[in-house]
Amino acid sequence: MNTSSIEFRTLTYRQPKTYAAAALFVLGNIALPQLCHLLPQGGATLLPIYFFTLVGAYRYGWKVGLLTALLSPLANAALFGMPAVAALPAILAKSTLLALIAGYAAARYRRASLALVASVVLLYQFAGTAVEWAMTGSLRAALQDFRIGTPGMLLQIFGGWAAINFLERK
Repeated sequence: MNTSSIEFRTLTYRQPKTYAAAALFVLGNIALPQLCHLLPQGGATLLPIYFFTLVGAYRYGWKVGLLTALLSPLANAALFGMPAVAALPAILAKSTLLALIAGYAAARYRRASLALVASVVLLYQFAGTAVEWAMTGSLRAALQDFRIGTPGMLLQIFGGWAAINFLERK
């Protein structure tokens, strides 16, 4: 298992690079869901709205991650009607958790191993499930990512790990 040390960059809200990076990751979080929605149940199965939030927060810090986490679902809902407005609170909560957890893990451990990225994905999913259950009162709805989104979690783990390490080499 490859464990590479990363040069962690915490960008601040005063740096233009923060907004440029977030804009690129938001664009990724707009394009990837559109591609995934070409497949039946592609969005619910592949969980694409979280992918670039993970990469952005892990690579550039929680502030880039938080901008990406909040703007991506809102832009997708405004432009394409997906996610549905009713689903936005839970998705925004999970996206925010992902940005904060990924940013913390990168700052704390300064490496991007598969195990660490997997831990980030599982932690935000478990925490997000609890939050969604509290918000909706439906354990079944809250467990949807675990019931049908396992391929998406695997995409986040393996694809996210590869993207983070690719960006480090650039």
